Amino acid sequence: MDMLAENLRKIYAESGAEALLIEQDFLRAYLTGFYSTDGFVVLDKDFCTLIVDSRYIEAAQKSLGGGNIRVVEGVYKTAIELLKGKKKIAAPYPFMNATRYLALKEEGFELSDCMPALKKAMLYKNEKELALIGKACEIAEDGLLSILPELKEGMKEKDVAGLLEYRMCLLGASGTSFDTIVAFGENGSVPHHETGERRLKFGDPVLIDFGCKYGGYCSDCTRTFLFGDDKKHEEFKKIYAHVLKAHELVKEKLVAGMTGKEADAIARDYLENKNLGKYFTHSLGHGIGLQIHEYPMLYPRGEEKIENGMVFSDEPGVYIAGKLGIRIEDSVTMKDGKVVSFMKKTERNLVIL
Repeated sequence: MDMLAENLRKIYAESGAEALLIEQDFLRAYLTGFYSTDGFVVLDKDFCTLIVDSRYIEAAQKSLGGGNIRVVEGVYKTAIELLKGKKKIAAPYPFMNATRYLALKEEGFELSDCMPALKKAMLYKNEKELALIGKACEIAEDGLLSILPELKEGMKEKDVAGLLEYRMCLLGASGTSFDTIVAFGENGSVPHHETGERRLKFGDPVLIDFGCKYGGYCSDCTRTFLFGDDKKHEEFKKIYAHVLKAHELVKEKLVAGMTGKEADAIARDYLENKNLGKYFTHSLGHGIGLQIHEYPMLYPRGEEKIENGMVFSDEPGVYIAGKLGIRIEDSVTMKDGKVVSFMKKTERNLVIL
């Protein structure tokens, strides 16, 4: 039995149901290895069946033919037919709408939540998944490095974001992991700034939070620069050094078995000691996979343990309203008990463009 079949068997057993019905696109992709915008997966003790309509049937059969996934052409009614004779059905509640829930109840099924079983499996990335995430990170870094020499005074934030997204696609990305954030000057003080019309000026800090998808898997990276040195950013440079230290301390001190809360505290305690803790306004990190925000969560209430095979971000930041924002972020994994970064090409020390 190959790894996929074994994984499916474990998810089925963990669910405690007679069958699972999965509709969400990224969960279907996780279970079958095939992405489509619409479709269903029915997983029972004997089979994993992917149901797609006529737009996808040829591609799905070509991709999955000869494997352990059955491919059937159909729609929702097809899934219901496969579930006939079963009573206890599990579906991922966090991604299920009320209309579908009520429709299944009307069909007479007893429903339960299979998301805990899926979450448990998806926490740990296999070698194939790690390789895809690594490639997504490589493309993202290459994309950033390709545009930095082209930054010029007068460019808009949205111009830089568009150029970066274009370059990542040229390098092989299937799309972005999320809407690219480019923040010039004081706009960096908003952690999730909406990229806009602000034009680049000499001496501006430049914060770029970006990532792309490859093979369905995401990358996530943030770098903060100075666009020329106007000798007016001594405080910025000092704070940058502290954010960088907090970022690197996580890589040095976080080990397998620590909780998300303990991981977050490594960076947060350091910044607190530098009187910057109140400006670190978000979590240290989040899981990364088929979605840009997955488990584990590295935040002050995180009780989940960080273990080998998990992938997450290391992204401390300092944000002073109306003044500045600095974030340094890598996508990382836990390997042999230690943090290993996927980011190998872009500089973390302060770069003056």
